[in-house]
Amino acid sequence: MSQISPVQVQKYLSGVDYPCDRDGLVSTAKKNGADADVLDVLGGLPDRSFDGPDAVSKAIF
Repeated sequence: MSQISPVQVQKYLSGVDYPCDRDGLVSTAKKNGADADVLDVLGGLPDRSFDGPDAVSKAIF
């Protein structure tokens, strides 16, 4: 898997209404054209609600 940065992930999460669960994050990233690596990372997040971009970044990185 290629190296993924927090900025890259947040770019694909533009427009997310927080709080948001994992499935919502993946769905938004798909709509925003995320590549398979980003989708895999988001799909591997815990199945819980995230209260903002920082919470997503902390769970990934």
